Amino acid sequence: MSAETAGAVARAAVVVEEAPAPLAPRARLLPALAAVYRAQLSRARVARIPLLFVATFQSIGIMVLMRGVVDGGTEARAVVAGASVLVVAFVALNLLAQYFGQLRAQGGLDHYATLPVPPAAVVLGAAGAYASFTVPGTAVTAVAGSVLFQLPLTHLWVLAAVIPLAGAALAGLGAALGLLAPRQELATLLGQLGMSAALLLGVLPAERLPGPISYARDLLPSTYGVEAMARTFEANPDWAAVGLDLTVCAAVGVCSLAVATWAYRRAAVR
Repeated sequence: MSAETAGAVARAAVVVEEAPAPLAPRARLLPALAAVYRAQLSRARVARIPLLFVATFQSIGIMVLMRGVVDGGTEARAVVAGASVLVVAFVALNLLAQYFGQLRAQGGLDHYATLPVPPAAVVLGAAGAYASFTVPGTAVTAVAGSVLFQLPLTHLWVLAAVIPLAGAALAGLGAALGLLAPRQELATLLGQLGMSAALLLGVLPAERLPGPISYARDLLPSTYGVEAMARTFEANPDWAAVGLDLTVCAAVGVCSLAVATWAYRRAAVR
């Protein structure tokens, strides 16, 4: 081999070594979302199931206590609907805020940032996994409350819409609180305060709340899920009003998940 040929080969080898390796194509949203959802579901199953029992027993206990001061009618419907959605708030809001706060504090976001998955898939996958744990507890609470207050069980199928829509709204809020909180302890505190707000403003009948607090109730994402479920206990439910409440709940869920996705991008680049 001549010296000129050898030099050309050497220069080509240097160019090959210096050229950056091509990156894998970015995963599409739906496959990435499904992968994150399955991973979060299997990871959190053992740790979160005992807490789900706590959330269910807590809601049933609240209904038993309220049974002593509420006889029936509109107030009974509000108590049962609020206690049922409270299970969703405990898991989707409180625990998710703690999870993302811990993930941020321990550098777990760096791991997700290295994966070729869209930020929305990480937030939606985690939110969906946590919201899935609320299904059995919410159903048990709704049935137990209906029996306790002698409410009809006919329209409890509305939980199939209330759980995912209220869960999305509360999970987005919980994820945003966990990602925006500067410290893990503050994320835990904000999640617990949010759950307390869902307890006080959701379980207590709206008629018994002072005027200014009732306005705060309208700002709570879970309120519209509670209202939609409470209406279905009536003898002749106003399905147009139920649909409107669920539509508002869905819109709030989209907005809260969008904010959580923005918060994830903001936290991941720091």
